[in-house]
Amino acid sequence: MEFSYPPCLKCSKGVLIPLSDYGRDGASIHYKAWACTNPECGFHLRIDNGELSTGSELKQSYK
Repeated sequence: MEFSYPPCLKCSKGVLIPLSDYGRDGASIHYKAWACTNPECGFHLRIDNGELSTGSELKQSYK
């Protein structure tokens, strides 16, 4: 069985890869965000407190 990530519908060059994080209590949060692998595109989806946000600009986090 072959597995592949979905193509980015914004740029059609990259694929969307899942990103995970840790919650406030240290529990793993799988697939909290999806980001395009094409650095020129920068498209991403993110879930924060049940809210879905999208964007096309990636910023450096200083946390």
